[in-house]
Amino acid sequence: MTFRLLVNETRRVIADAVSSMGCQVPDFSISEPPKEFGDLSCNIAFQLAKQLRRRPFEIATQIINIHLKPYLEAHPESLILSVEPHQAGYINFRVNYQRLASNTLREALQNPRYGYPDVGKGLHTIIEHTSVNPNKALHVGHMRNAILGDTLHRIMKATNHHVTVLNYVDDSGLQVADIVVALKFAGFAAKPPDGVKFDQYCGELYVKINDIYESNPLLAEKRKLVLQNIEEGKSELAAFASEITRRILEEQLITCWRMKVRYDLLNFESQIVVSQMWARSFELLKKSGLAVFETEGKNRGCWVIKAHEGGEDDKVLVRSDGTATYMAKDIPYAAWKLGLVEDPFSYFRFTVQWDGSTLWATTLDKKADDSIQGNPNFNSGEQVITIIDSRQARLQKIISWVLSQLTGGSHNQNQNQNHRYYHLGYEAVTLSSETAKSLGMDIGDKQFMHMSGRKGLFVNADYIMDNLRSKAHEEVKTRNPSWPDEHVQRTAEEIAISAIRYNMVRQDLDKIITFDIKESLSLEGDTGPYLQYAYARSQRILEKSANPAVYNPSFGMEEQFAALISEYEVTLVKEIARLDMVVEEAAKSLSPKSVARYAYSLATVFNLFYEKVPVLKESDSDIMRARLALVKAFGLTLRNAMALIGVTPLEKM
Repeated sequence: MTFRLLVNETRRVIADAVSSMGCQVPDFSISEPPKEFGDLSCNIAFQLAKQLRRRPFEIATQIINIHLKPYLEAHPESLILSVEPHQAGYINFRVNYQRLASNTLREALQNPRYGYPDVGKGLHTIIEHTSVNPNKALHVGHMRNAILGDTLHRIMKATNHHVTVLNYVDDSGLQVADIVVALKFAGFAAKPPDGVKFDQYCGELYVKINDIYESNPLLAEKRKLVLQNIEEGKSELAAFASEITRRILEEQLITCWRMKVRYDLLNFESQIVVSQMWARSFELLKKSGLAVFETEGKNRGCWVIKAHEGGEDDKVLVRSDGTATYMAKDIPYAAWKLGLVEDPFSYFRFTVQWDGSTLWATTLDKKADDSIQGNPNFNSGEQVITIIDSRQARLQKIISWVLSQLTGGSHNQNQNQNHRYYHLGYEAVTLSSETAKSLGMDIGDKQFMHMSGRKGLFVNADYIMDNLRSKAHEEVKTRNPSWPDEHVQRTAEEIAISAIRYNMVRQDLDKIITFDIKESLSLEGDTGPYLQYAYARSQRILEKSANPAVYNPSFGMEEQFAALISEYEVTLVKEIARLDMVVEEAAKSLSPKSVARYAYSLATVFNLFYEKVPVLKESDSDIMRARLALVKAFGLTLRNAMALIGVTPLEKM
């Protein structure tokens, strides 16, 4: 029972009032106005002005005097305390704060899942994210993808979506062939130097071998040979490529697990190619009329997806020489996710992850050890979300449109709920000049540095995490000199994780992130450690209270809660009451940043309360009990919000 009840009651009484006036109820909004005008504001009078041919203020006054005031007199239990018109025409509501505080604090203190509404109703939601080519270590740009995907998974799971998380492994492309050429034909050692992870070593080889191709055409020819062997999948070279891919993938997963990212299934591109899933998808496209064979023009002899409304050009699926384009590989995988093509895979247990869950992987070997056949939990999603950077937006738009036609929906995903395929795009991550220099990179007079794996202009995610942990370790040790080093290390690691995860989630998806190590670790401002510090503050208050049982509320604490009347207490209660509405909106709009920004707002409001309102020094025992309950409710609420963005609450820092 939270702020949602106030909003729902307000919406209901407004709709009833309009109906009783003999009017059709139009769409109207309820929003939070500047606090001097109240707690909620409704624009219904503006929506009725044209229909009734009267001024909004007159309509608002009529609704209030004839309908709303009598309702409040007849319902003393209402969450609405009072209502008044604004000269502009808005209807402003003030909350019955005593009732809101009682409902909110009791719910927050007694419900472990406080703030997690049942939005999904068990809807099977497939999320694909990370999907880094298995030829290098993750760099800081890849971290944004993995963290966004994992945060969205947490939000959807908390709101009762049945979530399956996929990680696509492109093990059949040129990038894998490059590593095989480097190790088999260019004379590079198979074992990395001491202290260097295998994925990091292979990333360095990837850069070097692409430089060597320019001066050694024979190696470039070997690259074609290796790629052919990989695609056929039967030779010793193909087996070697598979072994290399797995070793790199395992190292990549270690990095992701370190950031508390998890998956349900690994999909391998090589198996999609061999499985004939493209052939089945191609037939489906031809049968539906979406794939058209061109007999003239620039695409003569090609199979194309014709330009559609909002599209730019015809898109080639199969070239005139019979080779499939990149899009032709993506369509069958997307169709498999939606269950539009037969599932050709068996599945085996790949490994156990950091959280104890099983990570599965696809296989075409039906006799593989520990394998199962046909698992609907891995595909046939009722909605599919693919997280890829914005450079892939045009391709994803076409795939989305094709799938919407196959499922009978609209290509406008915002207007038709039958459209089930969504691309969540995001912009790149750059490094600030100060961070680049601190990591030993010379970028001249530039303010930030873009990254490129092929050019070797990148910073490994592990390297960033190690530096964050090192700097956090110094700070924690300084603040807590008596702590055992093992505890300092664990705390520093959690602070490092919170710094990177929060920094990647809080930003607008359409904005380039300029990552700065020093800024992300600050205990002040919009950072992950700031949230952890606010939580730790609340726990110190509770720890210092003489009797922890004193803040466990019973149903008889309404009078004590009514004593929480200062603006700082009222604001904190209202902020606590908003969590479930924020989480619902984040799930519906696929907006992880909403939860991060709410958590920051909640922590900021609490810190102001902490500075302005005495708790343990309060002389009135009833008021102290109520404030302790408020502090505990804040901690539990922030803890639940932090869990959704993958930030671990710390008792002490």
